[in-house]
This record gives sequence, C-alpha cells and structure tokens, in this order.
Amino acid sequence: MSEGLDMQFQETRTFEEKLKLMREMSEQFRTRAAKVDEEASFPFENIKELKASGYTQLTVPKKYGGEEITLYELVRLQEQIAIGDGATALAIGWHMGIVKNLAEKRLWREEIFKRVMEDVKKGALLNGAASEPQTGSPTRGGKPTTIARKTENGWIINGRKTFTTMSPVLDYFIVSASIEESDEVGNFLIHRSLPGIIIEETWDSVAMRGTGSHDLVLMDVEVLSDEYVERFVPGQKGANGWLLNIPACYLGIAQAAQKYAIHFAKTYSPNSISGTIIDIPAVQQRVGEMELRILEAKHFLYSVAKQWDALAEVERMRLNAELGAVKYAVTNKAIEVVDLAMRIVGARSLSQQNPLQRYYRDVRAGLHNPPMDDMTIQALARKALADN
Repeated sequence: MSEGLDMQFQETRTFEEKLKLMREMSEQFRTRAAKVDEEASFPFENIKELKASGYTQLTVPKKYGGEEITLYELVRLQEQIAIGDGATALAIGWHMGIVKNLAEKRLWREEIFKRVMEDVKKGALLNGAASEPQTGSPTRGGKPTTIARKTENGWIINGRKTFTTMSPVLDYFIVSASIEESDEVGNFLIHRSLPGIIIEETWDSVAMRGTGSHDLVLMDVEVLSDEYVERFVPGQKGANGWLLNIPACYLGIAQAAQKYAIHFAKTYSPNSISGTIIDIPAVQQRVGEMELRILEAKHFLYSVAKQWDALAEVERMRLNAELGAVKYAVTNKAIEVVDLAMRIVGARSLSQQNPLQRYYRDVRAGLHNPPMDDMTIQALARKALADN
C-alpha cells in the first residue's frame, strides 16, 4: 500500500468508510494515470494496491469469507476508482462483477466455485474471455470459433480471444468455446499456469490504453472435466446487474472531467476580462449542464442498482431492459459531460499534457462495451410494445 493508505476494506465498519478509503486510493491512481496512458502500459501498482487493500475480495460471498457487498455499493466504489483512473476501474470492474454474478446466480458447481473463491481471497483475479475477431461482441449471439475437444481425461481447447482485459495479471480466464461436433457452447475455467496459454500484446487502442486488453491465444490447452463450468446459449444470458460496473466507470470519468473544468474556470483569468472565466454566463451555463447530466446519470444508476439489490433472483429478469437503458443513458451523458468540459477549457483541452484529452478518448470506449446502444433501444422497444 502507498504511504498513508494502511487501512484495509475489511477494517472499515460502514460503507461511508469504504468510500473514504477508496477516495484516498483513487487519488493515488490519478497521479499515475497519465504515465500509464502515455506508455500504453498497465497499472500494475494500482492493481497491487487494490489487492493488498482487500478490495478484490469484497464481492466474494460471506460464506467464503468475503463481504458480499451489494450492487449499489459496488457501483459507487467503481465510480470512485474511475474518478482517479478509468482504465483501472474498467479492468478491476470485470473481476469484481463476475465474482458477484457467479455468487448470485450459482452458475458453477459448489466445489469448484468454493475453490476459486478461496483463491480470490488469497488475491487471485479472474475475467471472462469471450470476444473473438470473427464473432464481434459475444452479446450479439455469435457462436465461438474457439473449439473444445473431448478427451479421456477432460478437454483440449484451441482458439484466440480478443479484448482480454487485465490479461497481464489474471490468474483465471473464463473461456467460451464451442464443443467439437456439437451445437453446444460453454465456459471453461482455465488457469494461467497451464501449458499452451499465450498472451499476445496486441492492445493498441487509443482509448483505455491501460487496461491490458490483449489477445489470449490457446494452443492445445488441456483442462480437466470439471473445469467445463457452464453451458449456455450464445446471446441469452438473462439479466446481468453486475454489468452496471461499466456505466459506473464512465460516470466516474465524467466527474473527473467536470472537476478539472471547474477548477480551470475558477483559476483562468485572461487579460481580456476582470476576474476569472467562471463569472462568464456562457461558462456557468455549461457548468450547470454538466451538473444536470451527472445528477441524472447518478440517480438512474443508483436507483436501478438498488432495485436489483431489493429483488429476489427470479424477479430480476424484469430489469433486463432497464439495465441496458442505464448503460446507454449514463455512458452517453458521460460523453456529453466530457465534451462540455472541453468546451469550457478550449483548445488547451487537446494538449497531450491535459487530462481532458485522455478523458475524451476513454469515455468513448463506453460505446463499445456491452450492451451496445442499438441492442438496448431494440430491447426497450420490445418492452414498450409488450407493456402496451
């Protein structure tokens, strides 16, 4: 942990104390964000501190020694991380959300889930590996071209996965694959230590440069029978509350942009005016518009997260369209906030030394995280037609 950040999340007594601790950590992340982005490297130090603080264990079920935090608590904490560094928030958010989803839906056999949760308690990190060059986003229902072939003792898996976020530090990959000579599709739990696992450092995006979303290549990777953990129909995974960690990330980036723009407006005083530009009505108009969008985004995100927490698992399916609507609304409002912030700051916002140009690039990545905008609008249309 960095100097002054000695407390762990398990030592906090209230959620407000957790938020305070995360604010302190997020400020440390902010000081490193520009360098990681410029180098297109990976925030190893940030992830190390999140693990050391006990944060990565917070969504582990209580029965396995975790805190089993609510979805509302998760999105608030993820939002706070993103105020400091969006790439760190997006990266660790996949681990936090997937652990929560597995716990809520009981998707895996108890013995293997227990084993993985015990590893998570020791600091292990996991993420899904579902995207492929040929299929695009897995939410659109494409069948994986990664192939699993049955053997006497288990399975042999071959394929390539793209956008494998946090790949430099993952311990487990949850890999989707098609079963050879079958219409069946499922997920395999694959440990990083297995022979045939290769990380190709292909991540060259201009946005979220620090997420380490490289390609995962699997070459004759042998897994045991019980590591075939889940069968599913592509594109049909039901309501996924945990994916609200995505809009939470972009909401955090928007607040970082808002904070920078307001500070700039309060301190910038060109010689053409007396005082600073914060006194100009047009600037105040944009500050107010930023605040309105952030308030709208917060209320929508927090409200649906709390609804999810209050419902039993069987009732959560009715939130499916709303969950997509939250991601759509919050992400697009966040983009608007960053744009308004840049209009306040002006051409200086395009300088490579200015954090706004990073926020601008990073926030747009949200358009390409699931669910996609067009799929959300179609789902809302179907809901409206069914309800009326």
